[in-house]
Amino acid sequence: MTIRAIIVDDEPLARRGLELRLREAADVEIVRQCANGREALAAIGELQPDLMFLDIQMPGLSGFDVVKQVPQESLPMIVFVTAFDRFAIDAFEAHALDYLLKPVDEARLARALDRVRGQWQQRQAVAQREQLMAMLADLTGKGELEPGALPAAQGAPHAARPYASMLPIRVGRETIRLDVGTIDWIDAAGDYMCVHAAGRTHVLRATMKELEQMLDPQVFQRVHRSTIVNLARVRSLRPHLNGECFLKLDSGQEVKLSRSFRDKVELLLDRSGAAPPTG
Repeated sequence: MTIRAIIVDDEPLARRGLELRLREAADVEIVRQCANGREALAAIGELQPDLMFLDIQMPGLSGFDVVKQVPQESLPMIVFVTAFDRFAIDAFEAHALDYLLKPVDEARLARALDRVRGQWQQRQAVAQREQLMAMLADLTGKGELEPGALPAAQGAPHAARPYASMLPIRVGRETIRLDVGTIDWIDAAGDYMCVHAAGRTHVLRATMKELEQMLDPQVFQRVHRSTIVNLARVRSLRPHLNGECFLKLDSGQEVKLSRSFRDKVELLLDRSGAAPPTG
């Protein structure tokens, strides 16, 4: 079977050079080339590729920014293409990620493709997402919830429980007070949470349970084992396979509503005004 891949790099010559080298791999099909992170996100949503060759240093959204913004269930396998320094390469190797150094060496590309084939056969994209988040935390830093941020009345009924209006995220010596009203959706990957708010993604070490305790369920609902959405941001529902749906948010991002959370559809429709899914 063919591995469907996209190439993401802001340098046309770099994209062309990688495309020419990949022609030697009969089982890899390049389905799109993207010149920036925004195009990459659109291509992932539209094409659901198996593999992404991703440049890290791009203007606007970096390769790291792209990884943060892709929902866990939609993330393809990733081979980083980078001119980064030794520190970054050490981090890639420590977390068992695939990478290519510019200029791309054909022998190194062949070894990376062998690893991709092994991962593809085992369907390990979810495990790779967790590795990616751990790597990003090492390279770019991570936040933590301030001590005492969880509501005191954890055993109280929902109506009586105090919910957070701000998420206090401590990054080093700085504390960011994130207005929960700006949160669009939250994605989990292993020990890390990606909080998407006001066009930015905050990576913090926390659990889904902790955030569910802090956020008002009348506003935020879990729609997948790894995803929480702000109900007010849902604009439409699109049916998928096996009783699942995709929720389209104001930002244009799509997240999956899994079959296990189908009981949330009525609540989503009440809040979003979206047409009910069919099929």
